[in-house]
Amino acid sequence: MRHFLGVDGGGSKTAFVLIDERGAVLASHTEGPAYYLEIGLEALRAMLARGIEATLALGGVAVGELTYTFLGLPAYGEDSHLLPTLDGIAAPTLPSGRFRCGNDMVCGWAGALAGEDGISVVAGTGSIAYGEYRGRTARAGGWGELFGDEGSAYWIAREGLTLFSRMGDGRAPRGALYELVRQHFSLDGDLDLCAAIYGQSAAMRSQFAGLSKLIAQAADAGDPSARALFVRAAGELAEIIAAVRRSLEVPDAVPLPLSYSGGLFQRRELILTPLQTALGSAGARYRLVEPRLPPAAGAALRAAIVNGQPLDESAIATLTAQSSPHAA
Repeated sequence: MRHFLGVDGGGSKTAFVLIDERGAVLASHTEGPAYYLEIGLEALRAMLARGIEATLALGGVAVGELTYTFLGLPAYGEDSHLLPTLDGIAAPTLPSGRFRCGNDMVCGWAGALAGEDGISVVAGTGSIAYGEYRGRTARAGGWGELFGDEGSAYWIAREGLTLFSRMGDGRAPRGALYELVRQHFSLDGDLDLCAAIYGQSAAMRSQFAGLSKLIAQAADAGDPSARALFVRAAGELAEIIAAVRRSLEVPDAVPLPLSYSGGLFQRRELILTPLQTALGSAGARYRLVEPRLPPAAGAALRAAIVNGQPLDESAIATLTAQSSPHAA
């Protein structure tokens, strides 16, 4: 019996899924963030080792019985000098030649589309889109929070706090967001937000991105400026999707499957509906599909493909039945 392990590393958490060749999920496990730019390479190596060992123990599979592993890591491929280090990051926990690393965007794509041609857009801590079409691959976005990641949770949090500053100054009318931020941080004065963000752990990427939930609460409370941020986010994601399609050289007449993953899409009414609107007339060139598998299961599916032993349709159906597609 062949066994495949998928690892979906994210900015907030890392998910591990162990399956067999029939698509049965043998074990799943969750660890902390895999964003090495934040936690460091040694912390990444230690976290992966813990997660791999825990998942194999839960599934009752020894390392020697593991056929292949695919590890999706955030920021993989964005520093060519680090590729040799990242390519060996799972050793010695896993034997050399029995695993491969790639960008975590591949996990989202493989899960959402079950390995079929199309585009998947990820909007979690960061944002990125990846697609494959007739052997061609392309990505767009994923440039990081300082000058990219448009439409992501981090971007929404940053733009939301910018909106709070404008409300505090009187440059924008005060809506529900204003009081929600003050209450969340227990601010005595509006400028105390500076100390809360710049001087505390909230400045860390994953924790900062979590502040997007405040913006969502404000939007739910009827704050038009907060809701407008999600409309803008959807527009940014639509541009990323369009860039991938152009790079893949997909003919205009082809209704390419388009799916999605990432924590931001858990707020479907705030982001998915405006995304469909943002695609506008181009929407006819896409066939929006629900994600079939969560990214971690997609990573396991990718492990089988990379190993040259892809799961058949029956196994994929079994894996789909045992997985929650909206896990991120």
